[in-house]
Amino acid sequence: MAEATPSGSGGPLVPLEPATDGDMRIRGGVGGIRFQLEELMAGAAELEGLADELAAVETGVRRIWEELCPYQYDPRPSGTAALIAVGEGGQSVRAVREELQHLSSQVRSSRRDYERAESLATAGIRLPEDGWGLLPLLFVDLTQANYPSRDAAEAVALPVSIMLLGTIAPKEDLARALAAELAAGRHISASGAFVRRLTENYLPWLEPRPVTAVEELTRDVAVDTSPAGLLARLRELDADGHGRIEVVQVENGGRRAFVVIIPGTQTGGEPPGGSNPLDEAGIAEALGYGSEHVNAAVLSALHQAGAVKGDQVVAVGYSQGGAHAMNLSSDRAFLAEFDLKYVLTAGSPVGGITPQPGITSLHLEHRQDWVPGSDGTPNPDTRDRVTVTLTRREVTPPGEDPGLGPGHKLANYESGAKAVSASEAPSLVANTAVLAGVLGAGGAGTTTRFALNREPQPARPVISGPRISYPHPDGRQAMRPAGGR
Repeated sequence: MAEATPSGSGGPLVPLEPATDGDMRIRGGVGGIRFQLEELMAGAAELEGLADELAAVETGVRRIWEELCPYQYDPRPSGTAALIAVGEGGQSVRAVREELQHLSSQVRSSRRDYERAESLATAGIRLPEDGWGLLPLLFVDLTQANYPSRDAAEAVALPVSIMLLGTIAPKEDLARALAAELAAGRHISASGAFVRRLTENYLPWLEPRPVTAVEELTRDVAVDTSPAGLLARLRELDADGHGRIEVVQVENGGRRAFVVIIPGTQTGGEPPGGSNPLDEAGIAEALGYGSEHVNAAVLSALHQAGAVKGDQVVAVGYSQGGAHAMNLSSDRAFLAEFDLKYVLTAGSPVGGITPQPGITSLHLEHRQDWVPGSDGTPNPDTRDRVTVTLTRREVTPPGEDPGLGPGHKLANYESGAKAVSASEAPSLVANTAVLAGVLGAGGAGTTTRFALNREPQPARPVISGPRISYPHPDGRQAMRPAGGR
C-alpha cells in the first residue's frame, strides 16, 4: 500500500491493520481499514481544497513579483530586496502546495490499492502469499476436524458450494445438475444465482413456497439484550425445535423495540422441502431467493406481536437463520414497514448480502467454521458492518456428534459474544453501542413464539419428453423434463 509522510510528521501515514483482541480478529467498523480510508479521503479532499487556495495565492504572488520587476534597479532596500523576498515567498507557497497535492495523491493511491485487494478477495482470487499461507492451517483442520476452515471455504468456493448443496440434495441429483451446468459452459461459484439456478432447473422440490406464521405462546420474561444474551435466547429457541421463531418486545426510554430471533437449520422429522421452512431446503431460499417467503412470515409475526409501522427492530440469527435475518436488511418491503437498526449473525454465510444504508450489523464467525465461507465471499469491510473471527482452536469431544464441525457450534459463538461485549476495541465499542441504543440495558420484556409453516408442495403434471427423476418429499419418485422447470 502506498505511504505518504507530511513534512515533520515523524512517520508514514497509513491505515491501522485489522485489530486483534485475545482470540478475536476484528474487521470493519470505525477501526476498519475502509472507514480509515474514507476518513483519509475526506482529509485528502480538504488538502486538495487548501492546495487550490494556495495555487490562487501563488498566482497572486507571481503577479506582484512581475509588477516589482521594473524596480529591480532601484536602491537595494526598496528594489532588489523586495523582489527577492516576494520571489522566495512565492517559492515557499509553491512548495507547500506541491506537498499537499503529493500527500493527497498518495492517499488516493492507497485507496485504489485497497479497492483492488477487496475486488480480488470478493472474486475469490487470493494473492500467492495468502494462498500458500492457508495450506498449513487447512491441513490441520482437515486432519484434526475433518472440515475445511472458513478462509479455505472462501478461497475454494466451488467444492464448498457442492458440500453445502450436498447437505440438501441426493448425490446423484447433484452430480447430474453439476454435469449439466458444466456442459452448458456456465460459471460455477457458491453465489446465490448458482444456488437458484440449480434449484429451479434440477431440484424443484427445494423451491421456496409461501410461509405462514402462527402465534403459539406469549409470556413475560427477563431479557438480556447483550449479544451473548440474545444468542442464549436463540439457543433455547433452537432446542424447542421445528420451525419456531421468537419475537421479543422490550421498552427503552419509553419507546418500544422488537427483536426477531431465527434459529439455524433444523433437520429430521421430514424430508427436505417439507412443512418446516427452516429445514435444509431453507438454505436454498436464504442463499438463492433472498428469503422472500420467510421474510414475509417474519413481517406477519411482528404485526401479530403488536409491532406497528416505524417500530425499531433487531434481527438475530444463527447459521441459516443468520442469512434470513441479514436478508431482512435488503428487503425493501420489510424496510418500508419497520426500522431495522441492527442485525446479529453467528456462523452464517452473509458476505453476498448488501444491507440498505444505516443498518448496523455484527457477524460472528469462527476460523474453523466453513459455513460462513460457503458463499465464497468475505463480508465487506464497512463502517456499519463488523466481522469478528474467533480463532481459538475447537475440537469435538469423543463420542459427540460433530455436526457441521467443531467451529460451527452455537456455544462457541455465545462465548465469543461475551468477549465482544468485554472488548474495548473501537469497532466493537461503537457497534455494540448501536445495539444498546435500540434495546437499552435489558430487563422486563414480552416474548412471543411463532410456528412457521411452509405450504404443501403442489402436485406437478407429468410432461412428455426426455425426463429425469427427482425425489418427492414423501419418498415417491416424480418425473420432470430434463433441464426444464
